Amino acid sequence: MNGIDLRALRGTMHGFCASTLCTCDAEGLPNASMISQVHWVDEEHVALSYQFFNKTRRNLLATRQACVQLFDPATLAIYRLDLDYVETRNAGPLFETMKAKLAGIASHHGLEKVFRLLGADVFRVVAMEQVEAPSAPPDCRGVSLLSAVRSCVDDLARCRDFDDLADAVLDGMVKHLGVSNAILLMAEGDGRLFALGSRGYAVSGIGAEILPGEGVIGVAAREGVPICIGHMTSDYRYGAALGAAALSAGLLAEEPHGVPFPGLGTPHSQIAVPVMAEGTVLGVLFAESDEVMRFDHACEDALVLLATQLGAMMALLRGEEAAEAPPAHPPAVAAAGGVTIRHYPRDDSVFIDHDYLIKGVAGAILWRLLREHAATGRTDFTTRELRLDRSLKLPDHAENLDARLVLLRRRLEERGACLRIEKTGRGLFRLVSRCRIVLENAGDDSGAEVA
Repeated sequence: MNGIDLRALRGTMHGFCASTLCTCDAEGLPNASMISQVHWVDEEHVALSYQFFNKTRRNLLATRQACVQLFDPATLAIYRLDLDYVETRNAGPLFETMKAKLAGIASHHGLEKVFRLLGADVFRVVAMEQVEAPSAPPDCRGVSLLSAVRSCVDDLARCRDFDDLADAVLDGMVKHLGVSNAILLMAEGDGRLFALGSRGYAVSGIGAEILPGEGVIGVAAREGVPICIGHMTSDYRYGAALGAAALSAGLLAEEPHGVPFPGLGTPHSQIAVPVMAEGTVLGVLFAESDEVMRFDHACEDALVLLATQLGAMMALLRGEEAAEAPPAHPPAVAAAGGVTIRHYPRDDSVFIDHDYLIKGVAGAILWRLLREHAATGRTDFTTRELRLDRSLKLPDHAENLDARLVLLRRRLEERGACLRIEKTGRGLFRLVSRCRIVLENAGDDSGAEVA
């Protein structure tokens, strides 16, 4: 291929500039059209956005050959790729990645209602040629991404529990990778994700929920691939409140509640990278910026490496828990005053008095701890017993129990509640109550006092 490495041309495939696609019909009559997106698939293949070019489509199906011209916005070089058609995909990770990028491109050009991805046409690259040499120097970054990722991985290696991991990965994204706004989200078994921590926002948003397939975060988690947008679109912007779609999907109790997502009001670039272990999505690393085209392929590669290391560390730390029950601890003396903690079984949402606290598995865990404490006075627990408790309905694999306990502890701290979760050792934690508590199941008039 004339000595050109296809991977080296990824910068021309970021959607900054349109490309020219050329095809011929069966008689050899050429046709040229502008195409929104050329997407790098691997070292031998690219994918082109299939939208609404009828003549191009007929030619392609007749001859299965095409060529596309790429423009490098950094160096101003121009390249031509000769292509053989392989297949069209209209679902799956590749399609969803290109669909998200096309939505951003369409929004940037004011064509959100015109551009619609019908499929991702996959081609094998049979030849490459540099049509015009570079006339500008390549972009020189102020930071070496490889060195930055190494620093992030070194920070993760010093962590001894999931709490430390969550802080280290976010701090590393800001300090070493130069990301201004970042969020770590962890996955629930039903496809929802909850924010566990953030950097760069006025409020942390801990406990904020992303629904399955919602925005770049939800799509990245559902498909298990990175999703990046360089021009923001309303289709992938996060609202501050949970809406009617969540209610109709049965993911909310009858009264809407939740923590507002802490995203930028008008972001111009977003990237979401799944955190995986053993083929299972454990969570998502998310970053966004006010800058257009902030995250390129090199940034994506760096975040994928970081997310891979995070997933491996999470899997290693999961097995480090106590096998025996902890020693009994005298219950704390309740302070004056009291609160009512209300539980809604439908989605395991928990309210302190009338204020929303948490939901999902983390809410079920808190309710289980409070009920046992009310019945027996017990305050010390183990992660092992929670994993063995079938009533919590934890998934058999990658249940993210440690992440849910961290989420629960951080939400209680943010609320300044009279309840706390304290880590007392590996796989050991304590429920601390500083006030009188009444437990109330929604629709049940009976309550149980907790000292």
